Amino acid sequence: MKKSILILLAGTTLLAGCNLAPKYERPAGAVPVALPQGGVYPAAPTDAQDVSRIGWRDFFLDDRLRQVIETGIANNRDLRIAAANVQQARAQYRVQRADRLPTVNATGTATYTNNLASMGGGAGSSSSDIEVYQATVGLSAFELDLFGRVRNLSRAAQEQYFASEEAQRSARISLIAEIANAWLTMASDSEQLRLSRETAKAFEETLRLTREQFRVGVGSELEVRQAETSYQGAVNDIAALETSVARDQNALNLLVGTTVPAEQLPNAFGKEPTTRDALPGDVSSEVLLRRPDVLQAEHLLIAENANIGAARAAFFPTISLTGTLGTLSTALSGLFKDGSYTYTGSPGASLPLFDFGRRSGNLEYARASQKVAVATYEKAVQTAFREVSDALAQRGRIGDQIRAQTTRAEAAGVAARLSDARFRSGVDSFLVTLDAQRTAYGAEQALVTTRLTQASNLVELYRSLGGGLADEPLHGEARNGEIDTSGAP
Repeated sequence: MKKSILILLAGTTLLAGCNLAPKYERPAGAVPVALPQGGVYPAAPTDAQDVSRIGWRDFFLDDRLRQVIETGIANNRDLRIAAANVQQARAQYRVQRADRLPTVNATGTATYTNNLASMGGGAGSSSSDIEVYQATVGLSAFELDLFGRVRNLSRAAQEQYFASEEAQRSARISLIAEIANAWLTMASDSEQLRLSRETAKAFEETLRLTREQFRVGVGSELEVRQAETSYQGAVNDIAALETSVARDQNALNLLVGTTVPAEQLPNAFGKEPTTRDALPGDVSSEVLLRRPDVLQAEHLLIAENANIGAARAAFFPTISLTGTLGTLSTALSGLFKDGSYTYTGSPGASLPLFDFGRRSGNLEYARASQKVAVATYEKAVQTAFREVSDALAQRGRIGDQIRAQTTRAEAAGVAARLSDARFRSGVDSFLVTLDAQRTAYGAEQALVTTRLTQASNLVELYRSLGGGLADEPLHGEARNGEIDTSGAP
């Protein structure tokens, strides 16, 4: 009997490396090797630092914005949900991994039996008490994972844990970008509000002048009505922008998860840079494979690959082992003495003969799920490529737009001042002056909008290249084997 058990355990050791999961190969060819170049795309300097390696604290230059982002990372509810999902997946992986090792139980029993000492059972019969004490340590129905079923299920749970961790990373970098864009939008609307208030004052002065000229008979009522139209338009813009600024603050508070202090809110869109003006160097599309959302899709693909191995293993016998080692005595003091030790060993095997297609259906489902995971991964890579390409395309010409809008705003401002002086001296008509004022106002508004586009483009380029995590390490960095989850919460 002992020899049979030893032979079984030796065979188990030899077959432990059997794995029926298909060999994993990362899907290739979903996107071109290099990011777009030439045309509208900028020529990146080769000495520029890789954006994906810059921590968000170094990328954002405004200290107020850094404080808001810090608060958002600590308080945002979506990020808390993502962190809780990581803990769930981590705990589930620990549960699944435990199936690869036997569960050892310790038991102790005491049995008291009263039997007739004589089989006759007559009047002369006597009785005696029989006491039996037993202590055992053993395992029950431990599956010997000869064909990798349990091991593949454990690998699938591990990859799902890794995927949840990457989902948390993706949620964090997206949150950082969303907070930055919300803060910049509020800064832009605050700047537009300041501009509208200044313009309203100028239009109000023009309206006062035209009314005075109409009163003394120099101007016409048409000029008064035109001036009032421009003034009321600016007043309307002020009301609309005040609403926009309030809504911007509400959106920012929601992202941050608490009320942002007034001293951390932007009150204007200054000309000082809010972010580092960093472009990636000679970057290939391989950098996209480091994005958290792409890594998440890849880990889920590996998990589905492992599920195929588990489904294939179900077609082979399930071999289990039950065994105990203990001590038995008729006296409590006799336990653990020589001659009291006992053992049992009970290997078993089972194989369903007729399951009416259950195992075949599970295997087909696993294969179909793996195909879905492949397509999902390829789509994630293609989406990343498109996002980076779009950001680079806008980046390539945003500088030209800023220069053109700046020159246009300056020229329109000078034209408005010259036209106003000529109107006051009686050289030009009021219509010319009014048109110049409107053009200057529109040019200033367009410049602020273009500056917001430039700042948001840098944030999007930073996000799409996977930046923002260099100074935010998470648990479970290892990717080439098992991770230690002994200290997991």
